Amino acid sequence: MVRRRWCMILAMRPPARRPPESSGVSPSVYHHCVGGLKICRRRRNKSLVSVMDDQPSPQPIPNKVPFIIGVAGGTASGKTTVCNVIISRLHDQRVVLINQDSFYHSFSDEQSANPQDYNFDHPDSFDTELLLSCMETLKKGQSVNISDYDYKTHKKSGPGRMVNPSDVIILEGILVLHDERVRDLMNIKIFVDSDSDVRLGRRIKRDTVERGRNIQYVLDQYHKHVKPSFEEFILPSKKHADIIIPRGGDNDVAIDLIVQHIRTKLGQHDLCKIYQNLFVIPSTFQIRGMHTLIRDAKTRKHDFVFYADRLIRLVVEHGLGHLPFTEKQIITPTESIYTGVVFCKRLCGVSIIRSGESMENALRACCKGIKIGKILIQREGNGRQLIYEKLPKDIASRQVLLLDPVLASGESAMEAISLLMNKGVSESNIIFLNLIAAPEGIHAVCRQYPRLKIVTSEIDVGLNELSRVIPGMGEFGDRYFGTGGNASAPFLPKNKAI
Repeated sequence: MVRRRWCMILAMRPPARRPPESSGVSPSVYHHCVGGLKICRRRRNKSLVSVMDDQPSPQPIPNKVPFIIGVAGGTASGKTTVCNVIISRLHDQRVVLINQDSFYHSFSDEQSANPQDYNFDHPDSFDTELLLSCMETLKKGQSVNISDYDYKTHKKSGPGRMVNPSDVIILEGILVLHDERVRDLMNIKIFVDSDSDVRLGRRIKRDTVERGRNIQYVLDQYHKHVKPSFEEFILPSKKHADIIIPRGGDNDVAIDLIVQHIRTKLGQHDLCKIYQNLFVIPSTFQIRGMHTLIRDAKTRKHDFVFYADRLIRLVVEHGLGHLPFTEKQIITPTESIYTGVVFCKRLCGVSIIRSGESMENALRACCKGIKIGKILIQREGNGRQLIYEKLPKDIASRQVLLLDPVLASGESAMEAISLLMNKGVSESNIIFLNLIAAPEGIHAVCRQYPRLKIVTSEIDVGLNELSRVIPGMGEFGDRYFGTGGNASAPFLPKNKAI
């Protein structure tokens, strides 16, 4: 398949170059950037149009896949409040809120006569197939009409509302985490957890004021349907959440952390969609907590090394998962057949001195007896120069794990990759492992080496004027090996670039 990197949708993209001749697309089609989206325009020139008629139709430009956030929780737990805060904080993104209530099945005449017998909190009360269809349409970059639901008549009313494709889609509802197919659409899953008495008080107020119901009706419905369904369907879906917010919409600190987390994931999401060879390990609060510790300038060397080693081990394990494998059947101690896999054994590591050496122990712990080579690259003026290299003699026949905890501008990494390829290593046999990466370095490496794989634990904001990763973690080598001063003292950032 012809590689058409020039027609990808990029928010941060250099001016479009002339399309490759092999693409079959005439130069009369050019790209124009509007609001961060690429659109095609054709010059209205008869001679040019006639040329285009003889050419194959250009492939449609891929749409930017939206970032989908699921927000679940019990009735009146504060889901809407959380969603509104997230929307207000993501003011620089196009955000749309979709409520699961819009997908309630409309009442039949028989059901309308006895609404108190209907369980609105049961999964079968929702048209999940329609919900999935609408979400898939939005993911394809197409608009969709979503009906309005009338809580008084229990039927869909009016023409509905047209929902346009957006950067971020928030899907909110009591059971959005119940169905696995719906969960699989989400990039982040949130469960809003509130005290049951608080939720009941809010529900009474909401249903009597906004939906015209009397208190006795609300209480009967709560004890007959709402509470049992919460315990049977909604509460068990909590285990699928990536993030749980105690105290619901009143927890300002938790919501602030979540918004920061979403912003980080949005940046990673965009780059991972652009570069199919970029892999970010799934983020959890455990990983986020370790990053908080190793990034903190006050963290002492002992703690820095401990938590850095834990993160490095996770990155190494994730990187090993990208090695080629073959299936293998074995017999278990219970004399059962288990079909598993065997990974490639022709493997070696290469560390970029000196920060990369901090990742060697984790690699040795995961791969017993692995060979590890070393490369030393030093800054020379505005470029990089190879100073020293010691690599396995048979490296050309091996899968290579390239080790460097920080990917900044990408210059040292590209020099190391170039050396490996000159030694006969196939580009597709290189997996580059790091703890943090700057977008500038990712762009540089992935564009130059699209078949290489990059595995990282977080993507940072970018580089400052000194080419340091921001927010970053300082001089990783100095902090890890204790060469930046007193090992028992907090880390003091340097002001000069290296």
